[in-house]
Amino acid sequence: MAYNSKIKSKQADELFKAILLLEDLDECYRFFEDICTIKEIQAIAQRFEVAKLLLAKKTYNEIEEETGASTATISRINRSLNYGADGYKIVFERMGLIDKR
Repeated sequence: MAYNSKIKSKQADELFKAILLLEDLDECYRFFEDICTIKEIQAIAQRFEVAKLLLAKKTYNEIEEETGASTATISRINRSLNYGADGYKIVFERMGLIDKR
């Protein structure tokens, strides 16, 4: 599966192309500060941290305590890790957190 056709649109294509043009962490902060609210950025960052902790085999209780994420959010992210479009897998491989298979 390459992508979720439910989110595919011209607008989404343009957004993702713009993100791919960012060259460093400072540019990412600047762009996302302009395009997202602080709460949105924090929520996305929290989800990413939850995914990393699930990858590290932490329990739901440990993850909830460490991140403040609800068990519903943790469960949803776990489903994405196991049955999603492999977006987390792509990034985690490139970060060296998992081996390429």
